Amino acid sequence: MSTQRVCHKLYLNFVTLTMKTAAVLSLLAGSAAAFAPAATTKSATQLAASFESEVGAQKPLGFWDPLNFVLDQDQSRFDRLRYVELKHGRIAMLAITGHITTSSGVRLSGDIDYSGTSFASIKSGLAGLSDVPTGGLLQILAFIGFLEVFVMKDVNGTGEFPGDFRNGFLDFGWDKYSDEEKLEKRAIELNNGRAAQMGILGLMVHEKIGGDPYIINAISGFPSHFNEGL
Repeated sequence: MSTQRVCHKLYLNFVTLTMKTAAVLSLLAGSAAAFAPAATTKSATQLAASFESEVGAQKPLGFWDPLNFVLDQDQSRFDRLRYVELKHGRIAMLAITGHITTSSGVRLSGDIDYSGTSFASIKSGLAGLSDVPTGGLLQILAFIGFLEVFVMKDVNGTGEFPGDFRNGFLDFGWDKYSDEEKLEKRAIELNNGRAAQMGILGLMVHEKIGGDPYIINAISGFPSHFNEGL
């Protein structure tokens, strides 16, 4: 028998053995799959699709999660992130309101401490942190901690959605709204909070870059005279 025919025969035997092995492995795999428990976890696509109807997933972007924070995450994880987003948005809205108010010259009367540091002498924005006495900063931190631990949370466990801190006390006629109106107002708060987060970040950045956070005013010919004379 020639060498060529021997090699050909060995090749055919190898192919046949390989096919038989593959067939046996396929049968074993099929049998194992038949007796394996059904998968209960959702795919990433299914999980993402389940969040597309959540408040905040709206035009023009729809459900937008470029950093995949909720990829392969369940509803409880989404609710936790939504709670954090709402809290940051609410803080940012307060920050924007305070920044604009103090920058326009509105101040409390009197002094902030017994040494005669007046409220009117404290700068607006980040610059004001160095003007507030240490005792005042500690009081602010203590008050924020009190709100965080005892007030700004679902104390009674009766919240209808993440961020519902009414606790059976503050209602403002919420229960009188229809379901559509409630969703609309929740979406408005969420969007305003998102805008405020970007807004206060922009004010802080521009204050550190050029000293004047209200650059649009300066460009428009109406400078804000930010912290002039302080």
